[in-house]
Order: sequence, then C-alpha cells, then structure tokens
Amino acid sequence: MQLFDSHTHLNDPAFSDQVPAAIEHARQLGVVNMAIVGSNPVMNRQAIELAQQYPALVAIVGFHPEDAALYSSATVAELEQQLQMPQVVALGEIGMDFHQQATGKKLQERVFREQIELAQAYHLPISIHNRDAVETTYRILREAHVENLCGIMHSFNGDVGWMQKFLDLGLYLSYSGVVSFKKTKEIHEAARQTPLNRLLVETDAPYLAPEPLRGQQNEPANTLYTLEAVARFRDVDPDVIAQATYANARRVFGLEGDHETN
Repeated sequence: MQLFDSHTHLNDPAFSDQVPAAIEHARQLGVVNMAIVGSNPVMNRQAIELAQQYPALVAIVGFHPEDAALYSSATVAELEQQLQMPQVVALGEIGMDFHQQATGKKLQERVFREQIELAQAYHLPISIHNRDAVETTYRILREAHVENLCGIMHSFNGDVGWMQKFLDLGLYLSYSGVVSFKKTKEIHEAARQTPLNRLLVETDAPYLAPEPLRGQQNEPANTLYTLEAVARFRDVDPDVIAQATYANARRVFGLEGDHETN
C-alpha cells in the first residue's frame, strides 16, 4: 500500500530533531508522500525547506486564522513568491477559528477571503481550517465560489449534512485521527458516506493522534491507523482506501505522474 498524509506539520518544533526518523518510520508503514503545512511566515519557510530537502514531500503555505495578525503587505509579498515555487502545491491552512478567538472574527474573515483570492489568482487548491466556525466558513466559501477552485476540508469533523454541503462546493474531505475516536459517531458516518473520489486521510501531526495512540505525539506514520478506521466504517479492505486517497491527493495537489514517491 502507498499512503499520502495530506496534512502534517513536520515543521512544528515538536519534530525539531525527529524529522528524518519520522519520515523513515512513515515510509516503513507505506506513507510515501506527505504535505507539510505552514501557518505563518516562519512555518511556511520551514515547510518549503523540508520539501526541498526531501523530494517525496510537498509544501502548503498560507496564514492560519490564529496568525491572521501577521498578514501584511510585506508577508503577503513573500507568500506570493512562495506560491510560485515548484515545491508549493496548495495555499493553506486558511480558514476560520472561533475556539479561543485570540484573533478577531472580522480580521480572520478578511484574511481568509484575501487568501482565497490569491489561490484563485495562482490557480492553486486551498487547505481549509475550520474550528467552531462551520457556518461562517461555509458561507465564505460559498460566496467566494470555490466550486471553481479545488480545495480540501482539513480534518473534517462534521456530520453527513455538512459533508454534503462541502461536497456540493466541489471540495475534498480529509479525515484525521479524530475519525478513529469511539465517540465521534457522526464523523464515522460521514467517512462512510463520503464519495471515494473525494476522500483524503491525514494526521495533522503532531496533533490528533488516532486510536490506539490517542494522547501521544502524532506522526505521519499514523496515517495508517486513520486509513484503517475509515476502511472499517466502510467495510472495505484498507487497500481500497489507500489506493483512492493516494490517487486523490496526487490529483488535488497536481502531482499526477511526476512526483517522487521515495
């Protein structure tokens, strides 16, 4: 099986001295490609550096809603340069986060909308963050006509109703370790019903470790546990999910036929 971790943070300080080991462990379990996701200028640069160092890695760069205050003419100019680099395959993670509201809602929304426009200008998909803000996130995406722009709902944690709404916008749904948690029944059902050609898996490492490792530091190798949970809910062989999610990730990131796998 070949697996693609569609959203991970090997650029996080938690991996400061563990990156080579984490990549090797992932490869041993079949995770041959990973998308390293930025969230602010420093993390964006580090994502690109990792993708330059390891050919099987790709970078996603952008401004997380909690880092919206760092979005300025200078940092946007750097972001636009990065969006033209061959290692960069998407803009993200961008979106809305009302969990702690450390950053104002109006600022988050402005930065989210402007980054969607950047993605449209550079013909790149977007990786979308939503936490406790699903209605606002959906409204902005709908108003921005993202059906004309490929995108991913990162760590999708909604029910079947929200699944369908985001699918209707042409988006892919990426499931993290949360789908493996015993009490997330609505997410289990959404994972079961998500069309195979719109399905992705991710770790969001170092966060959201799946069962049976919940509470530990997550790593890309654990993509396998998330994939196995999705396969279990759909009552199919894990290889079916592996083949579909691997092909979907390469398609959404524009990697078909020409990117390293080891």
